[in-house]
Amino acid sequence: MLTVPMIILSLPLLFVPPTSGDASNTLLPKVTVVGPPWISIEYPVNPYDASTRSALLVVHAFHHGTPTASPVRGTAEGIVNGARRSMALTLTTTSRPGVFALSQQWPNEGTWTLLLSVVQGRDDSVTAVVELGTSGEVASIQVPTRHTNGHRIPAAVAMAAVEASLRDRAAERSTSRPE
Repeated sequence: MLTVPMIILSLPLLFVPPTSGDASNTLLPKVTVVGPPWISIEYPVNPYDASTRSALLVVHAFHHGTPTASPVRGTAEGIVNGARRSMALTLTTTSRPGVFALSQQWPNEGTWTLLLSVVQGRDDSVTAVVELGTSGEVASIQVPTRHTNGHRIPAAVAMAAVEASLRDRAAERSTSRPE
């Protein structure tokens, strides 16, 4: 008798059958994808891709390791001439699935931090905190996370930390200007 080895694959996605739904389509069951989204920032961008050529940076949206078309939202948080500013950002789709381009939409003046989020559900998102340097370049990128049950999952952004960083960087920038 010939035995065939069995291979068991462990997938990172969980599929949960719906608790209620449309009974009119019983051939194709509805499923809900469970698990957090992820975000990755690409900088500098590929100058040979026409869909990202004019972008400052590119945002990759994932559900686990799979690119996803989940909405990507963003704001530019800044201090300009001592005044606090907040601007909604528009990201554009690119030639690749789950990849969004961000062009500069904030003034050159001031100190800026970008908050970019992949939103999978009402309370299911991940945010990258992108601090910009004095010349508008990406100076740092952080994705707040926490460990739960042995897994690294997205954590909420501490807006107090974003505010403190903006104030500190704006103060440093104003004292470093030559008179």
